[in-house]
Amino acid sequence: MTNRLNAIIFLTAVIGLGTFAVHADENRPNVLLIMADDMGWSDLGCYGGEIPTPNIDALAKSGLRFTEFYNTARCSPTRAALLTGLLQHQAGMGILGEDPGQKAPKDAAAGYARFLNTNCVTIAEVLKTAGYHTYMAGKWHLGYHGEEKWPRQRG
Repeated sequence: MTNRLNAIIFLTAVIGLGTFAVHADENRPNVLLIMADDMGWSDLGCYGGEIPTPNIDALAKSGLRFTEFYNTARCSPTRAALLTGLLQHQAGMGILGEDPGQKAPKDAAAGYARFLNTNCVTIAEVLKTAGYHTYMAGKWHLGYHGEEKWPRQRG
C-alpha cells in the first residue's frame, strides 16, 4: 500500500486515532489521517521540528498536509471536528465523549450529546460512497452506547 500512496493527509492533534481509506483504482488517492497526543505540529521533521521522523517525513513529502487545523484542547471534540469537518458542537461533541461505563445524560443540550449526532457525516461515510474501503484503529471515543454510535456504523 505504501508504494501507491498518492495522497496523505497528516495531522498532529490527538492520540489514538488512525483512519485510512484505500481505493482499488490506481488513479484514486489513498487517504491517511493520523492524530497524535502531546505533540505540537512543529515537533515532526516535515513541519520543521528537530525530532527525526523519516518515515512520516517521506509520507508527507509525497502527499498533502494540513497547515491550518485548530484543535479544541480536548480529544473527543477535536476528533469530531476532524472527522466531520464541522465545529465540534455541530457534531454533538462540545465536551468529552461518552464514558464506556456510563451513558451520556439524556437531557444534555444538542451540542453536548457526547456522541456524534445523526446530523453530520464522517469523512469515512463520504469516502465509502466513492468506493473506498475505510479503516480505523485506535481510540474512537465518539459514542459507545448503542451500535449506531460505533465506528463501523459511521463509515
